[in-house]
Amino acid sequence: MNIRLFIAALFVGLMGVQVVSAQEVLTLKEALNYALSHSESVKKARLDIEGGKHQVAEVRASALPQVEGVGALNYNPVIGKLVFAGQSVTIGQPWDSYVGAQLNQQVFNQQVFTGLKAAKTTSEFYELSAELTEEQVIEQVAMNYYHVLVNREQLSVIDTNLKNVRVIHGIVSNQYDNGLAKKIDVDRIKVNITNLENQREELVNGIVMLENQLKYTMGMPIETAIVLPETELKEVPSAVDFPDRQNRTDHLVEVNLMNKQLELLDLQYKAYKAEYYPTLALVSNYTYTAMSDRFNYLYKSSTDPMAARFGSMVIGLNLRIPIFNGFATRARMGKAKVDYLKAEQDLWNTKQSLNLANENAQIQLHNALNTIRSQQENVVLAQEVYASTQNNYNNGLAPLTDLLDTENALTQAQNSYTQALLNYKIAEIQLKKANGEIKSLINE
Repeated sequence: MNIRLFIAALFVGLMGVQVVSAQEVLTLKEALNYALSHSESVKKARLDIEGGKHQVAEVRASALPQVEGVGALNYNPVIGKLVFAGQSVTIGQPWDSYVGAQLNQQVFNQQVFTGLKAAKTTSEFYELSAELTEEQVIEQVAMNYYHVLVNREQLSVIDTNLKNVRVIHGIVSNQYDNGLAKKIDVDRIKVNITNLENQREELVNGIVMLENQLKYTMGMPIETAIVLPETELKEVPSAVDFPDRQNRTDHLVEVNLMNKQLELLDLQYKAYKAEYYPTLALVSNYTYTAMSDRFNYLYKSSTDPMAARFGSMVIGLNLRIPIFNGFATRARMGKAKVDYLKAEQDLWNTKQSLNLANENAQIQLHNALNTIRSQQENVVLAQEVYASTQNNYNNGLAPLTDLLDTENALTQAQNSYTQALLNYKIAEIQLKKANGEIKSLINE
């Protein structure tokens, strides 16, 4: 029997080791790096960069020589004739075929040249867009990460509170059994325990949903178990320094992206304007033709006078001069100009919004830091009051209601402190984002 118990205990221990090893212990840095490697939005943004390279290649191809092969086999049941001085001459044969090649090379085409510039700018646009997507993913993951930590900290507070209230419930129950306490006191404590248990269950479910949201944002399978170290939430500096930067918004990805969009809109305007320009292209073709009155003489040597084979070649320049298209080009240019002016307004508004976010984040960070300090003192004071009230209750100098009230006050103070930590971390993230330093979270 002892051997069986030992084997069973060993099996349970090994299973426990497997469960723990299956969990992912994630620091914030690890979570962010995982997200940058596995997030679907980041992957799609990087695919857009790859697609942009193909777009550049496609536009560049229009400036390269265009060569194509041609060929045909024709049967002419009725053959036309030419008439000269009352004499008719048959032109062609019942059967004819030809093969050849054609070359077209743009010599001057302003639309093609503008398209090449636009393709390069589009590729740069996708690169900036991917960088912005990475910053957005970092922001989302960091905020979800801290929300999980805060809720777990609140769960720890509830567990501690439940433990204390259950101890009080045991003491009061013994007193009631010995006729030293009232039944209403026992019931009041039991109500508190039930409320705390319900709060704990709601909080546990909420933590599961927050963890799932975090894993979804990271691109991690939902079924993966994760463990977040509590120290990530408790490291708060004693002071915050806000360096004064000139032209702070000029290096932000959002601003650079919108500037690149303005470049694209300007190139679109120039592409429409290029429709007024003439185009010049070098063209050349070579054709080898075979004609005969019978099908079999097309493809074999013959002395039949009705069979002929010959080659022909043309080299030339094609000039196209646009004259009038019903003011369609002017209308397209006008629309492109409006789009550009609207994008300029969007850029100005974005800069204002980023400056506003920076100012608000600084204020929120100061407020959160002050709140953390005051709540730290408040928690210490609430603990002292609770310990003193508990001692007075044990000595019969304080009623049960005072003890329960101080217990609730301690819980509220601890939760307020935890919420202040969350507010600080969120404000810190927002400030880093507004200053273009959100990626520094990866190196912390």
